[in-house]
Amino acid sequence: MIGLDTNVLVRYLVQDDPVQSEQAARLIEEKCTKQSPGQISLVVLCELVWVLLGAYRFPKKSVTAVLGQLFATTELEVENEEVARLSLDAYRKGSADFADYVIGCSNKKAGCEKTYTFDQNFGGSHLAQSIH
Repeated sequence: MIGLDTNVLVRYLVQDDPVQSEQAARLIEEKCTKQSPGQISLVVLCELVWVLLGAYRFPKKSVTAVLGQLFATTELEVENEEVARLSLDAYRKGSADFADYVIGCSNKKAGCEKTYTFDQNFGGSHLAQSIH
């Protein structure tokens, strides 16, 4: 099993740098198999969303579709997939950042009843409460 950094996934998905995109494709296609999937951490997912939205200006709907495809790819394994899927579902419906939902879902799984935040967008979700 190998771990994949955000920049490798970005190059593979966006194909914006001919040399690095080809290297990323070869790595993923040769090293990531059903028997030995490539590992994607929750941090990498959060960074991926941030980069696709910010640097590449992908619409939110496209970003959520990309994450859904990553979860469905048997040659890739997402760290704590239950939390990642719950976070994606909350992100699709909510107005906060994906990373906020990862924090909230991770805390809920750890037994927290709420995550307290100053972020008004996240604080309005079922996972968090704003501090006034």
